[in-house]
Parts: sequence; C-alpha cells; structure tokens
Amino acid sequence: MDKTKVDDMLIEMITPKVKQIEEKFGNGEGLTQDDINTLLLKSQYNHINHLDIKLDEVTADVASLKGDFNTFKVEIRGELDTFKAEVKADFNNLEGKFDTKFSQLETKFESAQVKMQETIISTMKWYIGGAGVVLILLKALDIFVK
Repeated sequence: MDKTKVDDMLIEMITPKVKQIEEKFGNGEGLTQDDINTLLLKSQYNHINHLDIKLDEVTADVASLKGDFNTFKVEIRGELDTFKAEVKADFNNLEGKFDTKFSQLETKFESAQVKMQETIISTMKWYIGGAGVVLILLKALDIFVK
C-alpha cells in the first residue's frame, strides 16, 4: 500500500494510540470519550481510504470506457465510410444501367419513329397513286363516253 496519501499518514499517526486502546479494551478497562473518538477517527480514515480506492477504480473504468468509445467511434466511422462508398458505387452502377437502358429505349423509339414515317410515306404514295389511277380512269371514261 502506497504511503503517499494524507489519510494513510494520519492512520499511521493514530495506530499506536489505537493499539493502546485495543489493549486497554482487551484487559476489560473502560474507554474514555477520547478513546472512542480515536477509534471513530480511525474508522472514518479507513472508510475514506476505501472510497478513494473505489474512486480510483471508477476513474480507471471511465477512462477505459472512453478509450473503448473512441475505438468504437473510429470503427463506426470506418463502417459508415465503407457503407457510403458502397451506396455511392451502387448508385453509380444503377445510374450507368439507367443510362444504358435509356439509350437503348431512345434508339428503339427513334427506330420506331423512322419506321412510322416510312409507313406513312408509303401509304401516302399508295393513296396518291391510287387517286391518280382513279382520276385517269375517270378521265378516260369521260373521253370515251362522249
């Protein structure tokens, strides 16, 4: 036990007196108020020392918990950074897939547009051609019928 604490030094100072009181009590002699006060004082010093030891233990535990918390905080930050990077990579991947699909859809749409235009032009040619043939036939019929 370290003898650096003031309470330890005080206990050392009253220990000879306590031994005298113990011998006196062991011999069946009565105790004076000073004897009782000395015993109470020793008891209080012991109690204070015990509380100091417990306080040191609690302080050490708190320091340990602080270290554990800081370690945990660093681990959590690392995991969050990893998660953030994964989410960002997933988002970029999805964005790339979306761009690819959108580009394919756009190409298909443009192709469908071209096909519709070609169909409309072809249909118009047939209508105009058919109307022309009908007009020529009607004109020819008009000329021969007169």
